[in-house]
Amino acid sequence: MRITDLLKKDTVIIDLAAKSKDAAIDEMSAKLHEAGRLNDLETFKQAILKRESQSTTGIGEGIAIPHAKTEAVKIPAICFAKSAEGVDYESLDGQPANLLFMIAASAGANNEHLETLSRLSSLLMDETFRKELLGASSPDEVISIIDRKESEADGAEETVVETKEDEKLILAATACPTGIAHTYMAADALKAKAKEMGVPFKVETNGSTGVKNKLTDEEIAKATTIIVAADKKVEMDRFDGKHVIEVPVAAGIRKTEELLNRAVNQDAPIYKASGQSSSKDESSKGGNSYFYKPLMNGVSNMLPFVVGGGLLIALSFLIGGFKAEGTIAEALSTIGGGNAFALLVPVLAGFIAMGIADRPGFAPGMVGGMLAASGGAGFLGGLIAGFLAGYIVIGLKKIFAGLPQSLEGLKPVLIYPFLGILITGLIMMFVVNPPVKLIMDGLTEWLNGLSGTNIVFLGIILGGMMAVDMGGPINKAAFTFGIAMIDAGNFAPQAAVMIGGMVPPLGLALATTFFKNKFTKAEKEAGKTNYIMGISFITEGAIPFAAADPVRVIVSSVIGSAVAGGLALFFGCTLQAPHGGIFVIWAVENPFMYFVSLIIGSVVTALLVGFWKKPVQENM
Repeated sequence: MRITDLLKKDTVIIDLAAKSKDAAIDEMSAKLHEAGRLNDLETFKQAILKRESQSTTGIGEGIAIPHAKTEAVKIPAICFAKSAEGVDYESLDGQPANLLFMIAASAGANNEHLETLSRLSSLLMDETFRKELLGASSPDEVISIIDRKESEADGAEETVVETKEDEKLILAATACPTGIAHTYMAADALKAKAKEMGVPFKVETNGSTGVKNKLTDEEIAKATTIIVAADKKVEMDRFDGKHVIEVPVAAGIRKTEELLNRAVNQDAPIYKASGQSSSKDESSKGGNSYFYKPLMNGVSNMLPFVVGGGLLIALSFLIGGFKAEGTIAEALSTIGGGNAFALLVPVLAGFIAMGIADRPGFAPGMVGGMLAASGGAGFLGGLIAGFLAGYIVIGLKKIFAGLPQSLEGLKPVLIYPFLGILITGLIMMFVVNPPVKLIMDGLTEWLNGLSGTNIVFLGIILGGMMAVDMGGPINKAAFTFGIAMIDAGNFAPQAAVMIGGMVPPLGLALATTFFKNKFTKAEKEAGKTNYIMGISFITEGAIPFAAADPVRVIVSSVIGSAVAGGLALFFGCTLQAPHGGIFVIWAVENPFMYFVSLIIGSVVTALLVGFWKKPVQENM
């Protein structure tokens, strides 16, 4: 099947009206729906947005490939859209997208359909092809260009580069969540760069139609380094003892030369099949994989309980006041605080343990977290329980590694849960909980005793921390501390935490409004979105600005957030809802002064950025 069997004139948009990512998705989805390719427009859009939430499909070089595989698709299809001005698509390189391909794969799409869709992703790596599409003036011309390019590519097969005895063979495996677009684009980008550099190379793709060009045992044995560019699980045990570079699939598209140079120089940790690695450079995994990744696994899975439970608590305050009096208010408080919030510590611990020991760690982690919560050890106890359970299960895996093959089935259903829960539970009850409860009680008493300068200083520290890395580990540390204090009955810290997280996007939104000559057109458009992200407590909205100008933006944001956090606690503000931004203002003690503090902090950030940045060339 050819690409032009899926892309027809009635699904081509020559002049896309949309200027933003969401608007482009709406316009292209509507085009597919009008052409009769969809069963349900809204469900399809939700599937596209769900894929976008995992990582942007704006891959750079002026290309965006939103895609989804869903039952909302009636007939597998492609929608092409061209925008001469460009769409602000949150692309990996920060540039607008001019060529957009929306791929609609049905839930039951056969391999032939999926391979055709994947072939399109590969063709887009050709710069000449992209320029031809950008110059097309009609749907017929678009289809003609694609048809000609596909004909040229027909018959090309994957080849393994023959290597001499002393040459270094580099291998790679690519995978993205849907296995339609990024998987193949990363593979082609790496292949092209390896050919240009003269590096013997082979790449395996883990796509929606299965594994293609699978790496053989002989090739793996010969390889010096393996690059794994993946956003989903790839079979890793086969790489035991090899230098392995693990990066997101987007890096396989954007950082090909850097990855291949690292691979040639064997600048990568040795992979161990047990999940442990002797690392020379943990940066390829995004930080300390022993602590940070399991912690983030716990925090990210805890957040839905935080957001949902917190908003229900705030709504109960709105209806019934801080005492939540009244039938509906009490019900909302019970659902949000009595149940959703009661699960925070167990969920945190369970997913930390799962991040360390995979699924066998989940049950011991959950039970350990429950014991921490019921035993008064709170969040600190939950953190300890998660890591404790995870590494206990890792130890059990090693102890029982020599069991006969006939008993393998007993490990996940009997041995790991029984011994994991037993050992974790005993240690939590008799070793961890007593001292940690004393620590938590002491910390709560100390915080309750803070007043005057001390409480203001705490607000400055927490507010500033929220802006340092805008959603990173320092931000998450402050946020987790605030939630822990809510759990302990002290509501002041979270007031500083939330206001500190709202200031960076709001401050930058104000800066783009009042200092227009200091920002590019794309940044000014992003600034409008940041008003919504700021009031919604989504600090990550400021990240594109920080990436483009880190020193000025981060320093200005930290100062503004610290000012807001200090003022909020100076005015005696407290906050009983852990999330929700301005929409939970009724859960704030002294809401008027909290709002004033937010405005002051945001203005400070806006002024610092506005006066510090230089005018941009395109506006001069």
